[in-house]
Amino acid sequence: MSQTTFSATKEQAQAGRSWYVVDAAGKPLGRLASEIARVLRGKHKPTFTPHQDTGDFVIVVNADKIRLTGNKLDQKHYYSHSGIPGGFSAESYRHLLARKPTFPIEKAVKGMLPKNVLGREMLTKLKVYATPDHPHAAQKPQPLKVSL
Repeated sequence: MSQTTFSATKEQAQAGRSWYVVDAAGKPLGRLASEIARVLRGKHKPTFTPHQDTGDFVIVVNADKIRLTGNKLDQKHYYSHSGIPGGFSAESYRHLLARKPTFPIEKAVKGMLPKNVLGREMLTKLKVYATPDHPHAAQKPQPLKVSL
């Protein structure tokens, strides 16, 4: 009995893509981000191939109602540096959610994807919206079951 390992081609990986929608209201940021990254990467499919983008599209709605447990809203900070001396800035997630409500989900999911060209391609399949409505109704997205 001969067993061969399945390796999806680029055409096979793109042919089986579907769309999922996730409501982020009241869900913890890290747990939701790990489920989204798993679907974007394609690990939920039996045809998962590490060197191909076999994942699906994910639409996240109500991103402004994401939950951070504990005191993370005030104690967790987003750090950035402009590259010039004295260009360091830190912003708490409370202010970051008020200013850019979609950014914390995008940043958390980006950190869970591969750090290469493949990971950047996977990130383009993530669509995040702060409100409950989205412009992807024509793709007929299915609700994604997130076990939290």
